[in-house]
Amino acid sequence: MRPIKLIIKTNSEKYPVIIGRNLISNLSQILKKNSISFKKCFLVLDKNIPNKYIKEISNSLKRYELYKFIYDANEKNKNQKNVNKILDLLLKKNFSRDDCLISIGGGITGDVAGFAASLFKRGLKFVNIPTTLLSQVDSSVGGKTGINTSQGKNLIGSFYQPKIVISDVDFLKSLPFREIVCGYAEIVKHAIIANKKFYNFLDKNINEILKLQSPSIEKSIYESCKVKKIIVEKDEKEKNLRKILNFGHTFAHAYEASLNFSKRLNHGEAVILGMKSAFELSHNKKMITSKEFDSAFKHLNNSHFPDSIKNYFTIKRINQIISFMMRDKKNNSKSIKIMLIKKIGGPIIEKEFSKATMNLFFKKRLIN
Repeated sequence: MRPIKLIIKTNSEKYPVIIGRNLISNLSQILKKNSISFKKCFLVLDKNIPNKYIKEISNSLKRYELYKFIYDANEKNKNQKNVNKILDLLLKKNFSRDDCLISIGGGITGDVAGFAASLFKRGLKFVNIPTTLLSQVDSSVGGKTGINTSQGKNLIGSFYQPKIVISDVDFLKSLPFREIVCGYAEIVKHAIIANKKFYNFLDKNINEILKLQSPSIEKSIYESCKVKKIIVEKDEKEKNLRKILNFGHTFAHAYEASLNFSKRLNHGEAVILGMKSAFELSHNKKMITSKEFDSAFKHLNNSHFPDSIKNYFTIKRINQIISFMMRDKKNNSKSIKIMLIKKIGGPIIEKEFSKATMNLFFKKRLIN
């Protein structure tokens, strides 16, 4: 299958997203073809990237002055300390704004590397090579960068678009199945919020997609990126429309933070639970029909997905969960803003809820 190319056009940058197989062995040619030139190259590499891929990338970039930073990518290391390490090395190696930083890893690596690139001399050329399904369909598109703090997730960051995104599907073969599920969560989210036809395709082909079978996996990545492209192009800085991408995420981020970003629940699994919670709240408020609700819940209740928040939390955690929801970076009031849904494919509507209402919502789900 030939590579697929999608062009993202925002107010600050126009860049291609290239999706295909065996792309990294031709990395130098791809960069040249897309007019991305530099002399020095700084690679931020997730430590879990298999050596064979690192060698392929290094061989392809041997014409450049090359430096590497191995990053232990996890939510606890997604912090200013590691950003400072990258910035210090860039300064010591005398990088200029015309040189390039390349992120090779999942969404955490891309967020940290992109944030560092946005800070270095107010903007260094940035290339994103996402290696997980989650990053290929979500975080690599749209220019969001950021780090976590003790107060919550992604509360410090910037909007900084890459020069190019190169999504090599071959990377996905090295992932544990749990990471494929993690990425699929964002794929189905994009379908749920904006494309019923795409949702129907996923509903029919979910097993093939989870097994990374062609052409279903490439089509899923492309269609998912296309949904995000349309939204990001209309609202790059998340002032209005882009908020719909947060469907399920106000819950999800609070679930992750309440577990201290432990391995018990990864981001995609939290998003699945978050979407379930958002569907339940939408159904309780009579915003979505029982037919649509049942279809979505049946899909999200796949045996490979997390089942219920009861498996992760007790009633004692409710106040903590609500506290993190209150501190969500998108929240600017004393109530809790949550994205709810009218039907599969949208529209998504932002509603506000009191702490008391959310307390009752969680109690019903954690007691019954």
